[in-house]
Amino acid sequence: MSDSDPIGIGLAGFGTVGSGVWNVLQRNGGLITDRTGGAVRLEVRRIAVRDPGKPREAKAPEALFTTEWKDLIEDPSVDVVVELIGGTDHAFELVAAALEAGKPVITGNKALLAERGVELFTLSKERDTPIHFEAAVAGGIPIIKAVQESFIGNRIHTIVGIINGTSNYILQRMTEAGLDYPAALAEASAKGYAEADPTLDVNGWDAAHKAILLATLAYGFPIDPKNVYVRGIEMIKPLDITFAKELGYVVKLLSVVREHDDGAVEIRTQPSFIRRSHILAHVNDVFNAVAVSGDGIGDSLFYGRGAGQDPTASSVVADLVEAARVLKHTAGHRGFLPYRETGTLVPIADTETASYVRFPVTDRPGVIAEISQVLAEAEIGISGTHSPVDPDHPDADFVEVVFLLHTCRFGKLKRALKKIEALDCVTDRPVVFRIESLT
Repeated sequence: MSDSDPIGIGLAGFGTVGSGVWNVLQRNGGLITDRTGGAVRLEVRRIAVRDPGKPREAKAPEALFTTEWKDLIEDPSVDVVVELIGGTDHAFELVAAALEAGKPVITGNKALLAERGVELFTLSKERDTPIHFEAAVAGGIPIIKAVQESFIGNRIHTIVGIINGTSNYILQRMTEAGLDYPAALAEASAKGYAEADPTLDVNGWDAAHKAILLATLAYGFPIDPKNVYVRGIEMIKPLDITFAKELGYVVKLLSVVREHDDGAVEIRTQPSFIRRSHILAHVNDVFNAVAVSGDGIGDSLFYGRGAGQDPTASSVVADLVEAARVLKHTAGHRGFLPYRETGTLVPIADTETASYVRFPVTDRPGVIAEISQVLAEAEIGISGTHSPVDPDHPDADFVEVVFLLHTCRFGKLKRALKKIEALDCVTDRPVVFRIESLT
């Protein structure tokens, strides 16, 4: 392929992001060519969609559309395939077929890569054909390229991030406006910040898939999502938000990736208390932020819009330029290549933080003493207790009791909580928040 030849693009999906990619190329295609010294010209050659007649934000010539994604693979004028259809089944078939055909793939599908990435990355290596996936984590923030390329000479100590904009918006509205979780979710949906089915956003798995990808890049071995601890924001109450404020914290859905001294990797996603003075506590609205600590770079922070048409399309187009350069100068690709077959994850039971635990209990004397006794027998220190009165139901028979606990292993805490759940005074499962000690 000569430097003067344009790169033919096959778009699989022409929804919000696909339309955004088309718009960026129409608007800035000439600028991209100029900035690459004339080496990269990008042209969309085919667009695969389920319904060609569906109204869309972008207008592309009808002749480009097809209802068969296989046409993108078989069309010799398509050099690069962009997968934007979502899901894991059809998307896997499409990406695998493109790699088999020697066509580089660009995708923003974090669920696909987190759940079936081992197969796809193996195929990518066998066919010496890259998968680029900047758009899969944190929208327009170039965190993938930073970890893959800029930090290649660093040992990564930690990656800590707020990487789901929907849950971040919901928690902000609960904090600032005093909304309960259902009302904040409804507002996020009305503003278009939540998907029609927001399950993966609010149950933590959207963020967890992104964390898995970052951990895989940083430490070089495949990670099975089944071994990753994930909790969402569905059980958070205004009481938790208020109590966090009183203690000088904010509540965020936090993803933590940390390498321990023995080389094992801790990876988890859950609602957490973060000190109000920490920079991540001020990441609001639908913005994302990822803090990376390495032995060479020290501490770095990446901040920006984690979703949306233009930021995500920007990342896809950046990957298109990278793929074009690789195609024109075949000296091996800079996409992800595993460098370790296996690694060790830290069991969630062995991770350690301080904790906030809320117990739903019956309103009678001795409740705090009974719970404290179980915690004392487990050798878990208590730094404080509180039993707030619900102003809306001051005479209720059931109340919430809050315990602040010193740092201990999570497994020890879980065993103690199981015993506490069996007490007659406890009416439901306790709700646990990690209290993170972030530098």
